[in-house]
Amino acid sequence: MASHRRPKQPSRTRVTVLTTAAAAAVALSANAANAAPSEKLGKDEVKAKVDKLYEQAEQATEKYNGAKEKQQKLQKEISTIQDDVARGQEELNKLRDGLGSLATAQYRSGGIDASVQLFLSSNPDDYLDKASTLDQLSSQQVDALKKIQDKQRELAQERAEAGEKLKDLSATRTELGNKKKEVQGKLAEAQRLLNTLTAKEKAQLAEEQQRASRSSTERVELRDAPPASGRAQAAFAAAQTRIGSPYVYGATGPSSYDCSGLTSWSYAQAGVSIPRTSEAQANIGTRIYSQSDLKVGDLVFFFNDLHHVGLYAGNGQILHAPRTGTVVRYESMTTIGGPFMFGVRV
Repeated sequence: MASHRRPKQPSRTRVTVLTTAAAAAVALSANAANAAPSEKLGKDEVKAKVDKLYEQAEQATEKYNGAKEKQQKLQKEISTIQDDVARGQEELNKLRDGLGSLATAQYRSGGIDASVQLFLSSNPDDYLDKASTLDQLSSQQVDALKKIQDKQRELAQERAEAGEKLKDLSATRTELGNKKKEVQGKLAEAQRLLNTLTAKEKAQLAEEQQRASRSSTERVELRDAPPASGRAQAAFAAAQTRIGSPYVYGATGPSSYDCSGLTSWSYAQAGVSIPRTSEAQANIGTRIYSQSDLKVGDLVFFFNDLHHVGLYAGNGQILHAPRTGTVVRYESMTTIGGPFMFGVRV
């Protein structure tokens, strides 16, 4: 007689695993289905994202430029301090040599006075604490030593302060470098998205960029805005010779520029030294808040953090280095991407 056994039921554990796996597969399929449409961004969405990334990169660049400028300034200050310390030490050594001659004379006449021995010790601070007991030394010698030691203390303090600032700047540059890498990663992602556009969409974006750059080869009419000054006119004329030069982060010419690099270079050609960064350039002259009061050659600033600057060109136009992927060109102030904050007359 055949044996009829009850089929073995799957364990609860196995059922749970299978159910969980099935649910996960369904969820992944649903997520993939939902993600697919969002991966394909429209032309306008891609452009908006890329423009935002360019703005972030320019912000990081201006901060990096500022940190680099501060570091260079501190390095010069430290070099000066080190020279001062060396000269002060040389003066102190000469004084000690003179006192050594006095000690030799005293020894020949019967021994070295204890106070002189103290003065010649390796710790002159001990001597200064008891300087009033040194009848053998002139007040002029005591005053000279005090002056040199005071100077040494001051220079040592300044050197230590500069060293701390350099450490801070080094950390800042590292932080900014990391931020720049992050932005570059975002730019790479934006480029990947640009590559997903159709040939027609790419052509439309290229045409928009071409229209924006077309005025680079055209002379802006300046009927409504005379030059702010002879120097401003010279700076503007210098900037005009750079039309068509590519935008490059951190560049100050003569073949490529970032925004503040172009303005600082242009004024340098007019014999005027202005700061390197847009934020610093905003504080070097008379501020002009009404666009109607602007004159050719005035610096014009955009965005709340003032991270973009150009030269006013008249008729509501500026001459500037816009961003990565563009060239030095004329552009309407209404198309910069950020609000006009104010102008500065150098």
